[in-house]
Amino acid sequence: MRARTGLLLQAVLAVLISQPAVGQVPRTDGASLEPSSTRSQVAQGDAHYEKRQEGHAGGSADSAEILGAVSSYEAAARSPDEAEARWKLARALYFRGAYTAIEPTERRSIYEEARRISEEAFAIVDRRSGSAHKGGLPPISAAPALRSDSDAAPVLFWGSVAWGQWALSVGKVEAARMGAASRIRDIAQLLIALDPEFEEGGGYRILGRLHDEAPKIPFVTWWVSRAEALANLRRAVAVAPRNPINRHFLAEALARGSVSEKEEAARLEEEVLATPPSPDHLVEELHVQDDAKRNLALWKR
Repeated sequence: MRARTGLLLQAVLAVLISQPAVGQVPRTDGASLEPSSTRSQVAQGDAHYEKRQEGHAGGSADSAEILGAVSSYEAAARSPDEAEARWKLARALYFRGAYTAIEPTERRSIYEEARRISEEAFAIVDRRSGSAHKGGLPPISAAPALRSDSDAAPVLFWGSVAWGQWALSVGKVEAARMGAASRIRDIAQLLIALDPEFEEGGGYRILGRLHDEAPKIPFVTWWVSRAEALANLRRAVAVAPRNPINRHFLAEALARGSVSEKEEAARLEEEVLATPPSPDHLVEELHVQDDAKRNLALWKR
């Protein structure tokens, strides 16, 4: 009896010793976090992200809240099948790189991380669709199967943003030769097939901006077209005419054209300045207004 009691006590102690202390995050070492822990980390990241504009100075943000969001999403993204944490991490990294004061070398590493985590998210969404396509990105024909996955559209949108910002940080020509332009095109086209209205015409906005900004290189980006740039950016404006980024991107594309197109570009930028920034995207839209002011000053010279 005494021996049996001793064995029981040893077993109880072994269980207690193996449990993490209260408030301590269990080590995963590549394994999935417990679902409740992952949800908690994502919720913490959301709380920080919603406060990202606190302490801003115009279109430049203080880094405190966005760093909190990044940290929480990174913890949740340790789960190998967690797509939501990954696209939200890519979104937070984009905000940090685009709207906080950092050095160019650090910005490039931030966008590289956003691109890497987005590729992981593509693969997760692809597996959920019941297939495993080359490169982890489903073809356009898979769009109907992806519509039931609430993470699919944001994974594609923020993944394309991450790729685009990374390409700019590397250099347009070098990035295009490394396949960035084709990758962004494929992601944007799939997003349009999946949900053309997501993020207020986000797929059209990205595809149009790509055609406007990407260098035309024989045998690499031969497909780049100014006509496609204008067509897709006009579609984005048609989906969400009050979205200042849609109008701003269309204005910049038009400014490279004829006299009448340049006049339209100036009108669009004036509309951007006349539209009060959204409280939900205050830093982002103040930043776009700063860009619009610079453009108008340059175009009037």
